[in-house]
Amino acid sequence: MKQLSIITINYNNKSGLQKTIDSVIQQTYTQYEWIIIDGDSTDGSKRLLTKYSNYFSHCISEKDKGIYDAMNKGIKIASGKYLLFLNSGDYLYENTTLEKVFSKNYDVDYINGNIVKVLNNKIVEYDYGIHSENITCFDLLKFGLNHQSTFINKKLFDKYGLYDDKLKLISDWKFFFHTMIFGQCSLKYINLNIAFFDISGRSNNKGNLSLHRKEKEEYLNSVLPSKIIEDYKFTLCYNEVRKYKLSRILFSLLYRIVIIYEKIKFKHN
Repeated sequence: MKQLSIITINYNNKSGLQKTIDSVIQQTYTQYEWIIIDGDSTDGSKRLLTKYSNYFSHCISEKDKGIYDAMNKGIKIASGKYLLFLNSGDYLYENTTLEKVFSKNYDVDYINGNIVKVLNNKIVEYDYGIHSENITCFDLLKFGLNHQSTFINKKLFDKYGLYDDKLKLISDWKFFFHTMIFGQCSLKYINLNIAFFDISGRSNNKGNLSLHRKEKEEYLNSVLPSKIIEDYKFTLCYNEVRKYKLSRILFSLLYRIVIIYEKIKFKHN
């Protein structure tokens, strides 16, 4: 069994696919299989896949029902112990990245590292995610794990099923949340930069933020008690308030007013 299956999905992103291919074929670590799932691209991506076909263990080009349907096709084929989803446009941090990750043998459900976001104005932003092995429910609600820097044990998909392809944007987050909170899966954090993340990807488009929130809220409402959700929203709000001195003062005053009001109300009752 290979230690790793790299799954790359692509649709009409030839230039991004070239970046991904260049980064993978230059890796010093070779104990992986590479699965390409293309959505029947028409922009020249297929010619690129033909050019580099010798590097791929499996390559499929056919229409799919969306991002997660394409990922699920890759998962079904994968035979590696861990899976890494490196989509077209994403690329590994350096040539020795995979060698550094698998220089040790891990027997955990998730291996998680850092990603580097390249913004539209080319400014680089380092994202260390949760960077902890003691992940709480609140951590996953607020941050989640970065898909491009998380190595997922294949057995989790065998146990919990594939990605929910009815969802458009949050199925990977839902899978992380469900397996780590309800399945109590284990995680090993390694302080390594794993990949550059194509920030122009679909889930980062501002036009999709409302859909992202909608899908997340619908899922949470289906699995968590309303009280926990209310506490989570309050904590988020409170944390935002604490960032600024004036808002902290106003919040403190409001809090005291509420306490006084409640005391007066209690006395009259």
